[in-house]
Amino acid sequence: MSARILVVDDQAANVRLLEARLQAEYFEVCTATNGADAIAVAKAEQPDLILLDVMMPVMDGYDTCSRIKDDPATRHIPVVMVTALDQREDRIRGLEAGADDFLTKPIDDVSMFARIRSLLRLKEVLDELRYRESSSALAGISGDVQDDIDAPARVVVVSADPRATCRFAAALPSKAEILETHDPAEAIIAARNDADLLIVDLTSPGYDGLRLCARIRSDAATRQLPILAVVRPADVQQAVRALDLGVNDIIQRPVDAGELAARSRTQLRRKRYADQLRSHLDEGMEMAVTDALTGLHNRRYISSRLRQAMDSASNGGAPVSLLLADIDHFKHINDTYGHDAGDRVLRDFSSRLQTGLRALDLAARYGGEEFVVVMPGAGLAEARIAAERLRSSIDGSGFDLSDGTSVPVTVSIGIAQAHRGEALDALLRRADEALYAAKTAGRNQVQAADNAAA
Repeated sequence: MSARILVVDDQAANVRLLEARLQAEYFEVCTATNGADAIAVAKAEQPDLILLDVMMPVMDGYDTCSRIKDDPATRHIPVVMVTALDQREDRIRGLEAGADDFLTKPIDDVSMFARIRSLLRLKEVLDELRYRESSSALAGISGDVQDDIDAPARVVVVSADPRATCRFAAALPSKAEILETHDPAEAIIAARNDADLLIVDLTSPGYDGLRLCARIRSDAATRQLPILAVVRPADVQQAVRALDLGVNDIIQRPVDAGELAARSRTQLRRKRYADQLRSHLDEGMEMAVTDALTGLHNRRYISSRLRQAMDSASNGGAPVSLLLADIDHFKHINDTYGHDAGDRVLRDFSSRLQTGLRALDLAARYGGEEFVVVMPGAGLAEARIAAERLRSSIDGSGFDLSDGTSVPVTVSIGIAQAHRGEALDALLRRADEALYAAKTAGRNQVQAADNAAA
């Protein structure tokens, strides 16, 4: 996995050393020698990860990290603080400033590259979500990251040591719903139940914690769940293997409550950001295929699905029929009662339309007061029955406006069954001709394309 890494250190020798070690692993490297330059380079170059020295003059690493994380243009870039300081207060201060991890000098290459690869994998997922969201109908909506560290969260804590689970749970945010368990199977079930964070004690002799992490990562339902693993301080191999398996973060025993709380908040904050992006993406995709007024599918979506059904029918599959419905004298409704009343009629019409459909039928607003229903597996006779049922339901009772006025509404419908090898435009044209015939014959009726042609 290659990536561009920004190295920030005021000591030229340290920069050269890190640069050489990273380039030997085929990473691209850009550099900065102070906090202000680091912020400017991060914004201009958009590196995939930042290795940030803590002890720098004028603007130290904590302040630099805070500014990088406060800027929407750079907050998504993982920051690993590199420091000779190894006190709990320093680690907690860095995590609270937004750092994603720490490396303590002298830096062990194995640990460094394991952490780098882990953070780059996470960033790759977020970058893909950010790209898709920026290309969706709701582009730009995710500019602000939800950052309520005390927001409710579901955390699963698993350890063979009951005293350890109690200590871990006590360090978590006050509003967190915590499930303490000593059984990996129970932890997997809990993780699938909308958990926000899994804390796994890899030092427990009662079960294989790495296997539990692997199970969580291999399950589609829990693949995106953040995992914070507790490891032995001298077991570098275990920590590296955990990170390679997809563990998001590690903390060493003896576990400091403040550091555990800070690392947990970091993971929860990142998950909320990813959840936001996925939610916005889902909304954007929904908007792209949905008519905003009626909630039905839109013209683009229904055309695509109709083409698929026609292709299937042409290749020996089930038949497909099309209903084209148009509300009679809709302009008169708008002119007489107002456009708000017209919108209400469109919404209520859509509701009645959906009520009378089969589960596999697809309805869409095709434009204005015109609606389309695609009926997979239905021949012309079945389509006529469905169309007549719809016409009757519309004519059977008026449409109530907000002031209590009841407006009589009728609908004209044209139907057509797709011929083998027929083009989409040709089918729509035949259905439209049938609809025109229904209008010409006096409205409030159903006409079939074959009959209209005859």
